[in-house]
Amino acid sequence: MKKELLIIAVLLFSFDFRLSAQPDEARLRHEADSLHEVMFTIDTHIDTPICTNHPEGDYGVEKGQVTFPLMEKGGLDAALFAVYIEQGPRDAQSLQKAVDYVRNEFLLFKKHLDSNSNIAAQAFDSEDFLKYKAQGKRIVMFSIENGYALEKDLSNLDMFYDMGVRAITLSHNYNNDICDASRDSVAEWNGLSPFGEQVVARMNELGMIIDLSHVATSTLFDVVEKSKAPVIASHSAVRKLRNHARNLWDDEIKAIARQGGLIQVAAEKYFLSATAPKKATVKTFVDHVDYVRDLVGIEHVGIGTDFDGGGGLVDLRNAGDMKNITVEMLRRGYTHDEIKMFWGGNFLRVLGQVEKISEELRGE
Repeated sequence: MKKELLIIAVLLFSFDFRLSAQPDEARLRHEADSLHEVMFTIDTHIDTPICTNHPEGDYGVEKGQVTFPLMEKGGLDAALFAVYIEQGPRDAQSLQKAVDYVRNEFLLFKKHLDSNSNIAAQAFDSEDFLKYKAQGKRIVMFSIENGYALEKDLSNLDMFYDMGVRAITLSHNYNNDICDASRDSVAEWNGLSPFGEQVVARMNELGMIIDLSHVATSTLFDVVEKSKAPVIASHSAVRKLRNHARNLWDDEIKAIARQGGLIQVAAEKYFLSATAPKKATVKTFVDHVDYVRDLVGIEHVGIGTDFDGGGGLVDLRNAGDMKNITVEMLRRGYTHDEIKMFWGGNFLRVLGQVEKISEELRGE
C-alpha cells in the first residue's frame, strides 16, 4: 500500500511539474496584446492592392488576407502595399503598358484608401507612421514589386515617388532591364545593368528603399556595393534552412546586415519548409527569425508575410493572426525590446536612414 501511495505521489508531482513548466498561454496572450498596443508594427510586403482593386480576379493563391479590420484585429499598424507586375516583354510598347498598368493600380487603390479615410491613411515618410499610429489608423505605404514598371526611364521613378511609392523590388523572378533575377536561367547582366546602376543612385537621391527580394546573388552584391543607403529583402527566408532560389544564403544575409539593412522573413510556406510546407506554422517561421538573429543580430530582421501573394501558414492565415508570432517569440524568450525591434523599430530606423541620406545627397 505504501509503495502504491508513493507511486501515486510521484506521478502527481510529475504532472504538476509538467503543468508549471508549460508557459501560461493566457499570460502570453495578454502580454502580446499589451505589446501590440504600444509598439509600432509593419509587414513589409503584401500584395493586397490588386485583389482589392479587382476582387473578381482568379489569382491562383488565397486572397483577402489583408483588410483594415483584419489588421486591427491582429495588431498590425502598417504594411508596404505592393503593386505587383509580372515580368513581360521588353519592347517599347510593352514597357509603356507596364508603367501605365502600375500607375493605374495605385490610382484605383488610392480611391479605396480615400473611402476608408476614417480608419486608414497613406504614409509618405517615417514621421507619418507614428502620427497615424497615435490616431489609431491602419497605415498604407506604397511599394512596387518588379522594377519592370520603370520602363527604361528614370523619370518614372520620380513619378512613382510623387504618388507615394517608397520601396521598389528591383526585379521579380526573371531578368529585366535593371538587373538579373533569382530564378532566371541566364545571367544577362551579371548583376546590375548600366540602367540599374542609375536606378540605384536615383532611388538613393529620392529616399526610396531598394528591395532585393527576387534578385540574383550577383545583383544583391552589386547593389550592396553601390547603394549609399541601407537596403532590405522585403520577403525572403533563410536558404540554409530551406534551399529555395528565393531565399538568402548566409553571405547574402551578412552583406545586407553589414550595410545596416534588413532581412524581412517571408511567411510563405514553400519558402520555410521543404519537407512539409503545407504544415508550416508560426514556429517554422520563427525558426528562420532565430537563424537571422543568431547570424547577424536582432536589429537586422523583421517580417514580410507575402499575404495575398502566396503567404500564409497553418496558424497565420491572415493579418488577424499576427499576434501569434509575438506569442511564439515571447515563448522563446525574446525580450520586449527585441520584439519591438523585429516588429517595426528596425524598419523605422532603416527608413529614417534612407531619408537622411536622401537629404544629404540632395543638399537639403
